[in-house]
Amino acid sequence: MTSERQKIKQNIEQHLKLLPDLPGCYLMKDKHDQIIYVGKAKNLKNRVRSYFRGAHDTKTTKLVSEITHFETIITNSNKEALILEINLIQKYRPQYNIKLKDGTMYPYLKITNERDPQLIITNEVKKDGGKYFGPFPNVFAATNTQQVLTKAYPLRHCPKNEKRACFYYHLGQCIGPCDHEVPREEYQQNIAQIERFFNGDTQEVKQSLTQKMEKAAEKLDFEMAADYRDQIDYINTTVERQNIMSKDYDNTDVIAYTLDRGWISVQVFMLRQGSILKRKAIVEPSYGNPEDEVTTLIARFYQEQAQIKPKQLLVPSDVDKSLLTDFLNISVVTPLRGKKRSMLELCEKNSKISLDEHFRLIEMSEKKTILAVDELAELLNIPRADYIESFDHSNIQGSNAVSGMVVYRHGKPDRKSYRKFKIKTVEGADEFASTQEVIRRRYTRLLREEKPLPDLILMDGGKIQIRAARDVLENELGIAIPVAGMVKNDQHKTAALMDGYTEEIVDVDPRSQAFHLIQRIQEEVHRYAISYHRNVRSKLTFGSILDKIPGVGPKTRTKLLKHFKSLKRIHEAKIEEITDLGIPRPTAERVKEAMSEEFAKVK
Repeated sequence: MTSERQKIKQNIEQHLKLLPDLPGCYLMKDKHDQIIYVGKAKNLKNRVRSYFRGAHDTKTTKLVSEITHFETIITNSNKEALILEINLIQKYRPQYNIKLKDGTMYPYLKITNERDPQLIITNEVKKDGGKYFGPFPNVFAATNTQQVLTKAYPLRHCPKNEKRACFYYHLGQCIGPCDHEVPREEYQQNIAQIERFFNGDTQEVKQSLTQKMEKAAEKLDFEMAADYRDQIDYINTTVERQNIMSKDYDNTDVIAYTLDRGWISVQVFMLRQGSILKRKAIVEPSYGNPEDEVTTLIARFYQEQAQIKPKQLLVPSDVDKSLLTDFLNISVVTPLRGKKRSMLELCEKNSKISLDEHFRLIEMSEKKTILAVDELAELLNIPRADYIESFDHSNIQGSNAVSGMVVYRHGKPDRKSYRKFKIKTVEGADEFASTQEVIRRRYTRLLREEKPLPDLILMDGGKIQIRAARDVLENELGIAIPVAGMVKNDQHKTAALMDGYTEEIVDVDPRSQAFHLIQRIQEEVHRYAISYHRNVRSKLTFGSILDKIPGVGPKTRTKLLKHFKSLKRIHEAKIEEITDLGIPRPTAERVKEAMSEEFAKVK
């Protein structure tokens, strides 16, 4: 242990002795004096000491390893500690606190507070004088309900800047303020009917729709009749069913959680009109006491989204119900039996499923990356292959030769480290010499800048590329980096791996993770090199055509290149767009004429 770490430990131990047996908040800080975790406790001495005593899981161990000092703030009560904790988390957004994911709100239907009101779908509930109905399970349900009501009790359908009656007015789905002034009383009548509908009085709408359906059928307009029938079915199966079920669940939320392997999964069910509107799932590392973290999470959730606060909240027994009841001013209970107990158990089951899915995804990712890298290193008999660089060349009959290099770290592409090379010293299609140039340039630079060398170099090719790379690395630069070749079959697909030293084909099981990793790298480096070559060729073609046009010099060509990017866009541009760049009109006309001739050749 370094002397610096010993000083940090001694400093922490001294502060631990001074902790009081009182409620409050603690702020964990790192070496940069940044707050990395905020927590609350009924007893600060016991809670803060627990971080620096005994063994922890991997996640908490990582947090503790970054703590260099901490602060505490004493409060008068546990409720004050909760309020302070929420404020501190909102202010500092510590990296190790559970983060509330920003999710879309449930959709609502809103009658706007205007002279000519509209019935619109919104995800925000504001104190703006509007009338809000919902929330709905999803946008589809909100849209269906909106369509039913718009046809039965139309309000203003379109923006107020229409000059005459809109299409919807003629369909009977707009009250027509653009055609004539609509009395407020007429709006109020329809708004009152909409409110009755949401209060469960759907009979009038159903009767109206039934009459319209029968009339449409009489006229043999079966498509329209089917539309009315679907609207009636929607009311029967969705709106009325929810009103019947609402006797069991009246504006209730259910929250449960599961803790495993240092991760916590919190599940939120929002029940409105008897159905689960939406499931909000949060899976995050847990660094503190899970009961306290969930209590704080609930308090933060409803403080930041006060407009969706329910009348009742169902929570597990270990959550601090009295604190939440006092803080949120709603009923917070743990049901012991009945339908509400079943709903709490269902919510807990979902939280466990979410956490299991999270672990399975981690396991699958590790198989594709870490396991694949380990298999590849074992196949080539090298210590590791965590850091791989791969090269591929691209040219057309030796012209515009380029190379692309991709980087994989721990089995994943590191796109920020990709590099492009224009071949400068080689003429024609010389794979050996092109490989030598690129390898020489890349690793001379890494040595000069004293940057880490890769664990493995993968060449997109066989013996020629491997020998060229080894020749430069060993004979010119005096470094030993393992090299291997990715060999393709007649269909230009990954077929085998060639050992760079024995030049023998390595037997790789095509079902293995190592083979899939090689395949991904080969496809990626080929894609990268090809796209770079196309870009270079396009610019050169672009420039060569422009150079042949009288009056187009280097400056004019640069203007055209920067602004239009492609020959096609110049061809499609108007003369005025070209002259706007400061190019004389006669020159602009010659450019347009040249483009027309060029594209005529293509046709």
